[in-house]
Amino acid sequence: MSNQDLFMRLLDLTSKGYACSQILLMMGMELNGEENSAVVRTMAGLNEGMYGSGRLCGCLTGGSCLLGYFSGKGLDEEELEHPAFRKMVADFSAWFEETWGGQYGGINCDDILEDNRANQMSRCPEIVQSSFEKCMELLEENQCLG
Repeated sequence: MSNQDLFMRLLDLTSKGYACSQILLMMGMELNGEENSAVVRTMAGLNEGMYGSGRLCGCLTGGSCLLGYFSGKGLDEEELEHPAFRKMVADFSAWFEETWGGQYGGINCDDILEDNRANQMSRCPEIVQSSFEKCMELLEENQCLG
């Protein structure tokens, strides 16, 4: 998927009322040709920093969930998660903190939005897209994609 296609899909999902963590997982599931409304509803709890509390950015927590979607333990017969799962989450977290925490002074939604929800439309799409791309990069490097 090209950067422009990714951005257009992200805007499409946003226009339908989905937010950061939901969008990340929905786009990941789409790569596998899957849909799961229960998972999408569950991810809503992470949107806007723990659903509007302004805490940890939903892209950070949602990105970690996206990595888990592809590499975490999900079946009884799976002994463990993918061997690189923990490292991918650590690498993603470090990247997020350096990239977005460095730019906005922290990794909480309130830091990123500077306590002004009007900043959501100008900042969040770029953060969602780059978070998705970083997760895909980590998953590809560790051979976790289908």
